[in-house]
Amino acid sequence: MKNKLKVYRAMYDLSQEKLANEIDVSRQTIHAIERKKFVPSTLLALKLAKYFNVSVEEIFQLEEGD
Repeated sequence: MKNKLKVYRAMYDLSQEKLANEIDVSRQTIHAIERKKFVPSTLLALKLAKYFNVSVEEIFQLEEGD
C-alpha cells in the first residue's frame, strides 16, 4: 500500500514524534507506515485522515497486487 503520510507531515511541518503524540501512537509506528513496513488498522487510517482533514484515500492508495 502506498501512502503520502510523509508528504502530509511535511505540509503541516510535523515531526514523526509530534504526529505520533497527536494521534496517540508511537513514533516508530509513524516511521513504519511511512517506510511501508506497517499497514495501519482502519481505525488508525481514519484517525490520520481526520487529523489532516482529508479522506483516507488521499493518504493511502492500493498498489498493484494489494
